[in-house]
Amino acid sequence: MSKPRVIKNYDKLDDELLEQIKLNYPNGFERNLIRFTDVNGKIASALPFETSEKYYLIRMTKSEAQLIIEDDDDYDDDGILTDEAREEYGDKYDDEIEEADIDLDELSDDDVDTEEEEDR
Repeated sequence: MSKPRVIKNYDKLDDELLEQIKLNYPNGFERNLIRFTDVNGKIASALPFETSEKYYLIRMTKSEAQLIIEDDDDYDDDGILTDEAREEYGDKYDDEIEEADIDLDELSDDDVDTEEEEDR
């Protein structure tokens, strides 16, 4: 049984998922963004992230990725996850984090659950 694939906006993620993403990307998000074609046929960029239950594509642009890290107190001035945050979140989620293994060629409209902002 394959995991559901979910495209979600960063600002709609819960704190637990955000903390796990930070552990997986301690050096920021910008260099890890991928491009894909969304369900509407538009090119989009996103941060891939996998949990034990789902594959996520966290929708963001390169400039949004930079701003997120700049505004996040868990990252230092160089865009690196602080030791304090790494320790705190590492203790919480030590066994839950997996490396994303998403083959974008396998994504189709039928198996991508888009959880968009309701205002759009």
